[in-house]
Amino acid sequence: MDLTTTYLGLTLRNPLVASAGPLSQTLDGIKSLAEGGVGAVVLFSLFEEQLRRKAARDLDLIERHEHSYAEALDYFPEADIDERSLAQDYLTLVERASRDLDIPVIASLNGSDVGGWVTFGRELQDAGAAALELNIYFVPGDLSTSGSTVIERHLDIVAAVKAAVEIPVAVKLSPYFSSVGSVALRLVQAGADGLVLFNRFLQPDVDIETLEATTTWALSSPDEGRLPRTWIAALRNHTRVSLAATTGVADGSDVVKNLLVGADVVMSTSALIRKGPGYARAMLDELEAYLERKEFASLDALRGLLAVPAGAEGNALQRSSYVTAMERAKATYGSL
Repeated sequence: MDLTTTYLGLTLRNPLVASAGPLSQTLDGIKSLAEGGVGAVVLFSLFEEQLRRKAARDLDLIERHEHSYAEALDYFPEADIDERSLAQDYLTLVERASRDLDIPVIASLNGSDVGGWVTFGRELQDAGAAALELNIYFVPGDLSTSGSTVIERHLDIVAAVKAAVEIPVAVKLSPYFSSVGSVALRLVQAGADGLVLFNRFLQPDVDIETLEATTTWALSSPDEGRLPRTWIAALRNHTRVSLAATTGVADGSDVVKNLLVGADVVMSTSALIRKGPGYARAMLDELEAYLERKEFASLDALRGLLAVPAGAEGNALQRSSYVTAMERAKATYGSL
């Protein structure tokens, strides 16, 4: 079965992509993902704050050019020197991975504001990145920040990055806008070549013994995949840009589900952490077995089969689905 697909204008050998995470932060880890069978790899994210600190320190070095290089080094703590080299290490990783792998390597920038850091995308492009995933992680801690301000921030960041690079740019966005579909389409208008649904925001828990808020990050569960599928199904017939599903992809059946609602590619990290990079092959085997069992001749015959039809009245459809689900819940649990 031919699983070749297209994402962001790139040809992939299959629709399973390793999303940004711990497995893609070293060259050996990236190679293991490629050997495991994925169609592309998104590198771990480089953060806006790291690039800004580097830029500030570089500027300070320039301004202090009249002093000796040794004096400049003495100015920075050892930890800062390591941090300053992080951007160069990332560029080196992009360059080596792009050279050594025969699948697309997608760089990832994580930020929340417009600034000089966005131009780093040009350096990633020059290092060989096939595309750029822009992870806009902006949770407005200032409670006076309006929803429109948050949206405009996203649009400004996308426009700035697109102005800096020529490679495709995918935007990984939040599911918590009041109108996700509208924001998604506006991001496309701002220049996004693809949308990744969705980012998982940090949700602290509470330790009742230590009386502290915990900020650990948990691996995703399959139920979390329902939210991105809802919006991919809604968007599929309203935009021509690439759509990537991420979060809650635990096995091959989750890959199938996301393709059915219209995803161009399906991204996974948690499953590959739990079961190892080689588990990608098992997920793809499940996909192939499903296609053969259901007698689908190609991925295109499957993709978008359950997407919301272009002519459907969206608001009424969402409301109808909700009411139907509530009626089924009453019938199922009401007699318990």
